[in-house]
Amino acid sequence: MTATPRQLPRVGMGYDIHALEPTVDADNYVTLGGVRISNDSSIVAHSDGDVAIHALCDALLGALALGDIGHYFAPSDARWRGADSRILLRECVRLVAERGYYVGNVDISVVAERPKLAPHLAQMRERLAADLGVAITEVSVKATTNEKLDAIGRAEGIAAHAVVMVFPQ
Repeated sequence: MTATPRQLPRVGMGYDIHALEPTVDADNYVTLGGVRISNDSSIVAHSDGDVAIHALCDALLGALALGDIGHYFAPSDARWRGADSRILLRECVRLVAERGYYVGNVDISVVAERPKLAPHLAQMRERLAADLGVAITEVSVKATTNEKLDAIGRAEGIAAHAVVMVFPQ
């Protein structure tokens, strides 16, 4: 017997990148994985620019062939200006559940020269696990640099890759 696609686990992958701009404000930060992190540059974006969550949203939507994050949260829509990306993530999880699936596990790689992310990875995993409705053991967040190559290596941008596995309920 051949299973229909809706009866099978599915995999999605996502990617996001945003420019960084130097700031002189004493309260400089970037938001990654739902965590606000001090930094000498800020992310240029319509929402909070959380590339880790944006890549994860694209992976969740892609797993079920639902399009991409821009389809649901268009940069041209004023409702999403400055939005907390955790709200977007919870909506994507709702869309996955609405179609009869649940999140199995996720793996995210953030690519940035700075800020240094190692001290923040555990808190990112905790917040993402809470928003996804999974155990922290099902959430992997890693950080790497671009070895000073290209715009990311020059600290002009920050990017993230995400992979997710979803299972039928």
